[in-house]
Amino acid sequence: MSFLNIIRRRLVLLIFVVFGVSVVTFVISHMIPGDPARMMAGERASDETVAQMREALGLDRPLHIQYLTYVGDLLQGDFGVSIRTQRPVMDDILRFFPATIELAVAALLFAIVLGIPLGVLSAVAKDRGIDHLTRTLSVTGISTPAFWLGLLLIYLFYGQLGILPGSGRLAGNMSPPPFVTGFYTVDSLIAGDWAALRSALAHLILPALTLGFIHLGVVTRQIRSAMLEVLQEDYIRTAKASGLSRARIVLDHGLRNALIPSVTMIGLAFGDLLYGAVLTETVFAWPGMGNYVVESIAALDFPAIMGFTVVASTAYVLLNLLVDLTYMFLDPQIREIG
Repeated sequence: MSFLNIIRRRLVLLIFVVFGVSVVTFVISHMIPGDPARMMAGERASDETVAQMREALGLDRPLHIQYLTYVGDLLQGDFGVSIRTQRPVMDDILRFFPATIELAVAALLFAIVLGIPLGVLSAVAKDRGIDHLTRTLSVTGISTPAFWLGLLLIYLFYGQLGILPGSGRLAGNMSPPPFVTGFYTVDSLIAGDWAALRSALAHLILPALTLGFIHLGVVTRQIRSAMLEVLQEDYIRTAKASGLSRARIVLDHGLRNALIPSVTMIGLAFGDLLYGAVLTETVFAWPGMGNYVVESIAALDFPAIMGFTVVASTAYVLLNLLVDLTYMFLDPQIREIG
């Protein structure tokens, strides 16, 4: 299948995914007990004031009319106005989403940089001490709750040792670097603000470790499994018989081919990190989309909740598309079939 065919199929799928997500999110969010108009007006507000607030927010109209209005605005790129912040939801997304992406990228890099070598070592040293230790670490990472690990790291490195900050993206006495990408690490590097760069990196370490530790186990197990399978192939035995060094066989012939089936898992892990950032951002008071949507749920901010789910779902489908294209690029056999 060609690149263009895959792109066309994914774009068509994107339409159905966004529609389905918007319907499910709209129904669930409106089933939550509570009245956002009452929450905004206050518990002591009169019924007349609450009714006026509901009319201003459009909550007095039938649900199907509210949904059709939302879809019509969505097709024009309008995600509505946040009930809580009173700002356009798109502006809030552009403001908070870069922080989530920066955190997710850092967590994924942590998982890849450590997970791939550990997976290779575990496969090469199968059933030996390093293999048992690596598998134990993988199971621990997969089964550890993110919020528990985050609180533990804050207690240890911030509360007891005092060597790393416990919350936020920058020190309280610092101003954010000039906006270019929304990533504080990148923007401070572009601006040459080394103090801001050090602070941004220090604030990124603990939440990235928390979010990436779970996927470290996933990456390690995937690489180990793929390497064990590849190392049994005939061309590996041929390489050994040719007198090639063990390191060259493992890295050039083994790891290169083991990475191909692992691309899908690593790509999809990034999508999981976008959703998984919700708990991590809440624990570390990280001002990203996860923290934003938690506060929006507490305030029954329907436009903000739906805006987050639509954007996150769209990103997930696009990541699937990127993974498929990368897979075709890495595997010549698939390109030949296309």
